[in-house]
This record gives sequence, structure tokens and C-alpha cells, in this order.
Amino acid sequence: MSNNNEVLPKTPEKTFVPILIIAGLFFIFGFVTWINGALIPFMKTISELTEAQSYLVASASYISFVVMALPASYILEKIGFRKGMSLGLVVMAIGALIFIPAAESRTYWLFLTGIFIQGAGMTLLQTASNPYITILGPIDSAAKRIAIMGIANKVAGALGSVIFGAILLSGIDDVKDKLTQVGASEKADLLNTMADSVVTPYIVMAAVLFVLGILILKAPLPHVEAEPIEDAKDGEKSKTSIFQFPHLWLGVIALFLYVGVEVIAGDTIISYGIALDIPVEKAKFFTLFTLMAMVATYALGVFLIPKYISQAFALKASALLGIVLSFCVVFSTGFTSVLFVAALGIANALVWPAIWPLALTGLGKFTKTASALLIMAISGGAILPPLYGALVDNRKEHLLQSGIDTAAATAESASFGYWILLPCYIVILYYAFSGHKVGLKKA
Repeated sequence: MSNNNEVLPKTPEKTFVPILIIAGLFFIFGFVTWINGALIPFMKTISELTEAQSYLVASASYISFVVMALPASYILEKIGFRKGMSLGLVVMAIGALIFIPAAESRTYWLFLTGIFIQGAGMTLLQTASNPYITILGPIDSAAKRIAIMGIANKVAGALGSVIFGAILLSGIDDVKDKLTQVGASEKADLLNTMADSVVTPYIVMAAVLFVLGILILKAPLPHVEAEPIEDAKDGEKSKTSIFQFPHLWLGVIALFLYVGVEVIAGDTIISYGIALDIPVEKAKFFTLFTLMAMVATYALGVFLIPKYISQAFALKASALLGIVLSFCVVFSTGFTSVLFVAALGIANALVWPAIWPLALTGLGKFTKTASALLIMAISGGAILPPLYGALVDNRKEHLLQSGIDTAAATAESASFGYWILLPCYIVILYYAFSGHKVGLKKA
């Protein structure tokens, strides 16, 4: 899979450079993924969308993980990690370039196509990098390594949300006011001008991704392999199918729901703040709050796991906190409620790092296929945000029919949508306590 086909010794000295390189890839994931928080209200305005329609921005990105995960696994088997990562970066660059004609024509489905193609490129990168970093060292410290990746991912996401928030959302309140006061021709001109603001940043993004795609071909990424499955004992049957690992499939479900709640916490918070009548100039920084909460918790995880707490304990604590914060979001108001949404970053940070090693435990030769299935679970980010948007739209329509004024209905319905978080965290809590042990032999 690389020019160096020796299995990498799992020592800190030998793994330091590969960890830095994979962290760089996670930085790219984060930057591209978390600009969706700014893109959603931006697209809603320029394409005149409903809440549910606007969250198709997240859907287009995350559904690509379902479509591309197994093909990505096949591609990596054929061309190896290094070339696969390079191809992924190039595909992401092509997706960025599609934003240019999309902006020129102000065509929503073309924007979604560009986002989907970027997601396809990220699928290649994720399918290679997540199992790589998981098995790069001892399995019981995998959550620590993945937490380091999370820091890179969310710092980049914070930068992306701030940069693109400033580029895309500055002056959006004034534009919205003008749109209600002008004729059809002037309205089209205003929206076209606003749409053109994505052209330059996406040209820059495409250029950077193309260059990185070339550079990764020279990166020192030695080959690693998962620990083999233990031979079956007398009277036991050896594992012959991926379907013989129920703890993996439960992990896929838990990860699906986790990605959904993580995306909701990061991608809805700006729109939520706007719905609460907080000015866009302030609300555009709210995704940063969520991501910084995650970064701080990742850092705590790096310190605590596995020396002081286990991966399973971290998952239990995260799920319980998620349940508590979900109630807090719904039953609070104003900026306090926004802060509770941001605090979901604390509950979410260690879920991904904990589920991966727990789900891959004992997979051996099935690790690559299992990794593709876990990558497919990222589609939770495609399914749950539009469901949140649909809950908001339906609740708002009901409140308006009840005679409640528009501002109050908008705020209350946006808060009501967060009820979708509760069952998700309950399932994650089940996986933390017992789901990750189903079907595994007791030590």
C-alpha cells in the first residue's frame, strides 16, 4: 500500500510522523466539513429555501459516505493508502470547482452536487485514515490517538466556520431587509451578487487541495495491519463473516446516531441563534463555540485515556451528558439555550474516538470492511439534520395556525427540533454500557 511495505513497529518514535500526517488530513476534513454551518443560512437566503431544504447542504455532504464507503474500500485495496488519499484530495478539489458554475447560475442542486463530490473525496480519505490511526498503536489507547485527530479536525473546523462565516454571512441581515423592499429584478441582482461571494474562496480551496493531493504521494506512511483474530478454541467456530460481529453492527448504529447529533450541534447553531433573533454578526461565531468545546474535551481525553479512564467509561459519560444537555437546550431560552447547544460539543467529542476502537475490537482480517461500514455510518449527518429541519418547519406551521406571532413561533419551533437528540443519546448510552460487548468472548 505504500513504497515501504514493512509493518510499522508500534512505538511512539516510529508513529510520530505518520500521526502528524494523518492529523493534517483530519485538519482538511474539519475545514471542509464544518463550513456547512455558514453555508446553510447562506444557501437558505440565496436560494430562498425552507428550513428542511436548507439542511440538504449537510445531507449532500454526508450521504456521500453511504454511496462511496464500500467503493472507497475497494479503491484502497487496489491502489493503496497513499494513492487513495491523493485521489481523495483531488476529488475534493473538483467538488470545490463546481461551486463556480453553481454560483454563476445560482442553482441549488449544482451547489449540492459540488458538496456531494467533496464528500466523496472525504470518504476516500476517511476510509483510509480512521482504521490507520486506530491500529497504528495499542488498541486500548486508540481513543487517545483519535482524540488528537479530533483536535486537528475541530481546530480546522473552527477556522473554517469563522473564515467562511465572515465571507458568506457578513451583511446578510441587510440583504434580507432589502429583499423585502425591492422588485423582482433588483432582488435577483442582490441574490446573484451574494452568490458570487463563494467563487474566490472555493477557487483557493481547490488549488490548495490539488497541491496537497500531489504532496501526499511523497508522504512517509508505512504499512500497518490489524491484530489477527485469535484462533478458535476447541468446540468454537472461527469467524467467517462480517455478520458474525454484532458489536460491530451495534457500533455502526451508534456511530450513525452520533454523527447526526454532532452535525446538528455544529450546523444548526447559527440558524438557531438567528431564529432566536440574535444578530447574524454575532450568530456567525456560534459554530466556533461548539467546536472549541469539542477541542477542549479532546485534549482532556488525550490526557485521561487510557491511563485514568477507559474508552468505554468515556463513552458512558459522554452519552449521559448528552441526555442532560438535550433537556437543557429544550427547556431554556435565548442565548443560554445557544450555550447549551454549544456545550453538546463536550458530550460529543469523545464518542467517535471511543466507538471506533470498541467496534473494531476482535475484527482482525475483517477490519477494512468493518471500517467501511463505520464510515457509512457518517450518513447520520445526512439524515438527522433534515429531520431536525422538518420538525422545526412542522412545529412552526402548527404554532402559526394557533395564532402565535411569527417571531415567537420561529424561536419556539427551532428549540422544539432539538428533541430529536434525546433518543440518539439513549442508544449511544446502551452501546457504552453493554452494546460494545455483544457477541465478544469474555476474557
